Amino acid sequence: MATAHFNKESFQSEVLNKKGMALVDFWATWCGPCRMLGPVIDELATELEGSVLVGKVNVDEEETLAQQYHVMSIPTLYIFKDGEPVNRIVGAVPKEKILEALEAAK
Repeated sequence: MATAHFNKESFQSEVLNKKGMALVDFWATWCGPCRMLGPVIDELATELEGSVLVGKVNVDEEETLAQQYHVMSIPTLYIFKDGEPVNRIVGAVPKEKILEALEAAK
């Protein structure tokens, strides 16, 4: 499955109003660490299909969402459970760290 790309409306309907887990990457095209993390996010979208919704929010296009979630540095990953943020990871981290955080949030 391809990584979802959220705008304000789809974020509301697909992340905040749904039961289950979601991993959201707040990123920007000009951000080097974000580009390094991008392939990892895409891999996770495929591997976790059916159990975790994986998507991205471009902070340049969706400034309101970035402000709402206090995104000061990118990449910032948020883990949501049943529409509520339960964990946040700042920076480009190894895939294993993301998987550990997802497991801990279950």
